[in-house]
Amino acid sequence: MKQLISEEENEKTNTLPWASFNFINSILGSGVIGIPYALHEAGFGFGILLLVLVAFVTDYSLILMVRSGHISGKFSYQGIMEAAFGRPGYYLLGILQFAYPFVAMVSYNIVVGDTVTKVIMRLLGIGSDSFFAKREVIVFIATIFVSVPLCLYRDVAKLAKISFLSLICIVFILFSIFVRIGYISDIVPQHPDSWRFINKDIIPAIGIMAFAFMCHHNTFLIYGSITDPNQKKWEVVTHASIATSLFVAILFGIAGYTTFKAYSQGDLLENYCWDDDLMNVSRLLFSVQILLTFPIECFVTREVIETTIIGRDPNVPMSEKLHYLLTLSIIAITYVISITTYCLGVVLELNGVLAAVPLAYVLPALCYLRLEEGFVLCRKKIPALGVVIFGLTVAVLGAILLIIDFDQIDTCLEGKVMEYCNLTRNSTIED
Repeated sequence: MKQLISEEENEKTNTLPWASFNFINSILGSGVIGIPYALHEAGFGFGILLLVLVAFVTDYSLILMVRSGHISGKFSYQGIMEAAFGRPGYYLLGILQFAYPFVAMVSYNIVVGDTVTKVIMRLLGIGSDSFFAKREVIVFIATIFVSVPLCLYRDVAKLAKISFLSLICIVFILFSIFVRIGYISDIVPQHPDSWRFINKDIIPAIGIMAFAFMCHHNTFLIYGSITDPNQKKWEVVTHASIATSLFVAILFGIAGYTTFKAYSQGDLLENYCWDDDLMNVSRLLFSVQILLTFPIECFVTREVIETTIIGRDPNVPMSEKLHYLLTLSIIAITYVISITTYCLGVVLELNGVLAAVPLAYVLPALCYLRLEEGFVLCRKKIPALGVVIFGLTVAVLGAILLIIDFDQIDTCLEGKVMEYCNLTRNSTIED
């Protein structure tokens, strides 16, 4: 009877809709909040077109990954890289696949520490010297009561219902952004760079969008969670997940840019005044949302260590003791780094350009080009070659531009009070 119940529960969590919820959750993390800023960087009209392009290329590259898995018989990112490029490719992927989710986990803790701390100070009316106004305390509480229990799961399919809750948080945040459009747009001053169709910072905008859609390191975890997985089922999950994520990203982009236009920040929620309680609730929910994304990134980091460093056979379960030790060690290290760093700034941008873009576009397409039979310029390989060129262009130009503009980047704007908030507060006091 217990076995029957277990199988029934497994079927419920491994269906295509639940797999899609997990996949959408892994896409709609902290990156979606930066879409309005990306539209400002690229220009509003051209930015929307770029967003559609990035989503399309992401969708295609995800399908290529699983197609490469079927060709090689290796259903892991490491497996297809090793099948295509041997051990050098395997270790290169291990470095990138570890770096991206690990830095993402650190950034999630930083956002929680900076955001939740300020909101608690506002809601409870406490000063900065209070015990619960210290970011290390807030991050520790979130880590112990949220991150640790969820990260200790072995099966990513068990996070499906948590992923659904995470999506509900995103829907509420989007709703609150639309509610505030009329009120906030009236107090935001005019800017000469608003509503341009195209701007010069196209490459950085693509980097932000690619970061927002980056989910390739989770691909085979999600694919393996599907009951009787195959290429057709995977294409359904991929198309549904990317289409839904694109729709939500466009809504975030339009609503956020309409409200703040050229004043849009990399973290849209930083644009809102700290005495706006509706948006403070949204900030809390955003923190909850990224905390619920944290375990998926931890799953990937842990798997890379298990397979690349420890050398565990994927078909042999890890011992309970080593599983707990490895998971808690990852969480502890990310906690220590996050409480000693107020913002990652350039590090996060480099993570997007040098890790996210190669992981999302360059490596999946190269694997397919190497594993699929036929000349590299044959009809069925031309689209994959285009993805490689697209990814390399964004990565190389993005890194060059980031180095050139290094001194001009304000790397720590978290908690900055916008000028129009001060004007509104002063006006209210005078009235």
